[in-house]
Amino acid sequence: MDLLHAEGYNATGIKEIVDAASVPKGSFYNHFESKEAFGAEVVDSYFWSSWPELESALTDPEVPPLERLRRYFISRRDMFGAGEFTRGCMLGNMSLEVADHSARVRDRLAVHFETWAELFERCIVEAKQTGAIKNPANPAPLARFVLNSWEGALLRMRVDKSTAPLDDFIEIVFSSVLQ
Repeated sequence: MDLLHAEGYNATGIKEIVDAASVPKGSFYNHFESKEAFGAEVVDSYFWSSWPELESALTDPEVPPLERLRRYFISRRDMFGAGEFTRGCMLGNMSLEVADHSARVRDRLAVHFETWAELFERCIVEAKQTGAIKNPANPAPLARFVLNSWEGALLRMRVDKSTAPLDDFIEIVFSSVLQ
């Protein structure tokens, strides 16, 4: 997973994968029918390995819902900045590289993006119920918009080698979109 995240799906061959895992090439094909199948499993593994932290951050009942979202994005910004802007979000990276060419990977990505957006939606619904968000937009498309905007900011972060796009995202989302 780290190799694909660092180098990208298209730049990583099966030889590099098996070398990194220190297994023979035949072992790869005993577990995966193709590189595409491996890519789909990597997408799942990445998402579910991140899930406990994501869910914990966005469902903590001790923290107001809008603050949960803000803290989540600030922590991600800080993490990406500490990583020197090199990796971005693996779901976003795989979307750019593979979604046009693999229905199997695209379907997995869609499910995980939707699951992620649903956590944002729950925070937005709670914040609307408390009056913290007055934006009349429906919570589901609002949550998807926030997630899509975040993914776009991550792309610019990698190009600019700066947290500025993430800072812009946080400022605009919390001063305007989620008001």
